[in-house]
Amino acid sequence: MGASYAAAMSAVMLSAMQLPRLEIALLAVALVAFVPMSFASDTSKAERPNFLVIYTDDIGFADISSYGGPIATPRIDELAETGRTFTRAHASSSTCTPSRYSLLTGLYPFRNTRAEILQGDAPLLIEPGSLTLASHLAEHGYHTAVIGKWHLGLGEGEVNWNGPVTPGPLEIGFDESYLMPATNDRVPCVYLDGHFVENLDPTDPIRISYRQQVGDWPTGMSHPELLRYTADGQHSGTIVNSIGRIGFQHGGEAALWVDQEMAEKFTERAIETIERAEASDEPWFVFFSMHQPHLPLAPNDQFVGKSGYGLRGDAILEADWSIGMLIDALDRLDARDDTLIIFSSDNGPVLNDGYNDGTLRDNGAHDPSGPYRGGKYTLWEAGTRVPFIASWPARIEPSETDELFGQVDLLASFAALADAPLSNDVAQAVDSEDLSPLLVGDASRGRELLVTQGIGGQAIQDERWKLIPANNARRNFANHWTKRKHGGEGNPLTSPQITAGAYLFDLIADPGETTNVIDRHPEVAERLRAALERIREAPQP
Repeated sequence: MGASYAAAMSAVMLSAMQLPRLEIALLAVALVAFVPMSFASDTSKAERPNFLVIYTDDIGFADISSYGGPIATPRIDELAETGRTFTRAHASSSTCTPSRYSLLTGLYPFRNTRAEILQGDAPLLIEPGSLTLASHLAEHGYHTAVIGKWHLGLGEGEVNWNGPVTPGPLEIGFDESYLMPATNDRVPCVYLDGHFVENLDPTDPIRISYRQQVGDWPTGMSHPELLRYTADGQHSGTIVNSIGRIGFQHGGEAALWVDQEMAEKFTERAIETIERAEASDEPWFVFFSMHQPHLPLAPNDQFVGKSGYGLRGDAILEADWSIGMLIDALDRLDARDDTLIIFSSDNGPVLNDGYNDGTLRDNGAHDPSGPYRGGKYTLWEAGTRVPFIASWPARIEPSETDELFGQVDLLASFAALADAPLSNDVAQAVDSEDLSPLLVGDASRGRELLVTQGIGGQAIQDERWKLIPANNARRNFANHWTKRKHGGEGNPLTSPQITAGAYLFDLIADPGETTNVIDRHPEVAERLRAALERIREAPQP
């Protein structure tokens, strides 16, 4: 049975189960896609592909079934079955804002001192007029769109959510945007369509503060009885949809999102965007930035209890459904062979991050970091080594590679595939390498060196060795880290704190980073330390 036929059958079965509030348009996508189609046609190969980047949030290396995880993700697995699976691909950072910044700019996040986890009212992180993945592709004839989580700042500070919110994505190369302004655990809990809050009632203006309560809406601290699950103090601000948030909001009631409908909203908008771009016959780039399984966890009721791994597993099922709907839409539009799909995550996993939602209890024996150490926030390998799949049936043969690849390389690689390579004199995107041959399977060589970062500094690795230098600022995120086998008897997912000394690991012999071998190989450590310093001192854009 063909891959697209199986995908269509899956969508039809899900539709028949009557997902709550599922739009008629999405049902039509699944039903039309039921007609079997050839998945790879020699006549439909695109010289300049469309680009669909599917960026999940806090997915770990072993959360996907094609990477050996226990949670069934059949639609993501289809991408692996028809594409190239990377086992040594990295986000640029173990936290989300820096990784997103790096993906779009082709710069390591340490080059911008503001590239850290942003508040919901932070100003735009990327300077308008800068070279970005979106601006470069738009300049060369692509229709560009970002849909979903943003978390790269908006406006110029002190945002007035009741008028045009600018600058934003439309000022850095995107032709259209439909956003969650920051994250699903932060206010404002509204959708931003272009420059304007969707469904805002002008008689009920929005007020936002991250310093003090505004208005009289209940908070998690004042009214814990209204919460679906309790949270720590940081996540006990204004209650929206029975969930406490970071920060305080008052007003904009008609514009508030419903968490359980978020996947549907973003998926529907992405499909509509792709349909319009296909009708215009211009190539397109869609950055589909998902919120799953970032906390708070509130998947659609259709998925609750279905994964066997609690709400976090259920949210991963929901993400897999969204991805399947996008695949089905591409099949229906006969655009699958013309589209390079990238699936990945912004950083590694986290299980205990502020909400008492049962994740630690329900996770069971599943280790979302797989054989690697650490998780979100950390400099350990699982902080940035994430699933990464490149699927383009007309060009990429099913394969797997363990070559080193960074999400920072997507800008230069996409530019090359779009027949619009970056010029040698471009002062921006200095960290992005053209690894398009590796991406599509025409070559086997990856990066020689890659820098990643976490809370407390950077690490550098080559094809064998990884150095975490001395004198990085250290912070203990024991309550967030996800490894059982490196932990103590307190929090079952505790991992030892990185201390002030330097670490050198042989990732070939010791992928779990269990043994520091810096005393045995001081010359390797010095070579990597010097290389990291050279990279840090590269000319700033």
